[in-house]
Amino acid sequence: MRIDVLTLFPEMFEGVFSSSILGKAKEKRLVTMNTVNFRDYSNNKHNTVDDYPYGGGGGMVLKPEPIFAAVEDVTSGLEHKPRIILMCPQGETFTQKKAEELSREEHLIFICGHYEGYDERIREHLVTDELSIGDYVLTGGELPAMVVVDSVVRLLPGVLGNETSAVTDSFSTGLLEYPHYTRPPKFRDWEVPDVLVSGHHGNIEQWRRKQSLLRTWKKRPELLDRIELTPKEQKWLEEIKRSE
Repeated sequence: MRIDVLTLFPEMFEGVFSSSILGKAKEKRLVTMNTVNFRDYSNNKHNTVDDYPYGGGGGMVLKPEPIFAAVEDVTSGLEHKPRIILMCPQGETFTQKKAEELSREEHLIFICGHYEGYDERIREHLVTDELSIGDYVLTGGELPAMVVVDSVVRLLPGVLGNETSAVTDSFSTGLLEYPHYTRPPKFRDWEVPDVLVSGHHGNIEQWRRKQSLLRTWKKRPELLDRIELTPKEQKWLEEIKRSE
């Protein structure tokens, strides 16, 4: 996968793109991640990329020329059409399902805005997606872009050491993830559940699924309305509700 990020602050991405899972993915050449300062594409002597909004109002608005020019330069000569993603609080709320969808793409371009907003022509005639990471406003699109990139790259084949990790993550199955335990089997007076040290894989899988149902019902019950449970899982859920 190739990822290009258009930003006024490329230095913000240096540590993120070279550390942890993202850094290892780059080392394995499973992904290339580039930052592009779209100020370099301004067409005026002061290198400004924003201007006052028509009609008045507070704040400054990003001009269309440098954004279009940067995207056209990045995509010049390419045979494929990349997904061009505008990070914006007005966008579709980012989810694990969206991360899985984007992880199947060959090329992603992220546009990170600042100031009051974007010239509307960027939305209408350039981008393919608008994404938000939540119902709040940040200074710019850089931090949201980092979140989305991290979420997408970890899903690429070969990125994680254990290929099942991403499959069982919270939200990947529609439910929250089950509890995890590791050594020692007893810490202070708290012991690992017997089923996990039993060696019976069928019982372990059943315990984990029940725990996912329990945790989802307690913490995020609205998620249960979005997934289709099997008759057995529905029975477990009813038992959980009665016991609680």
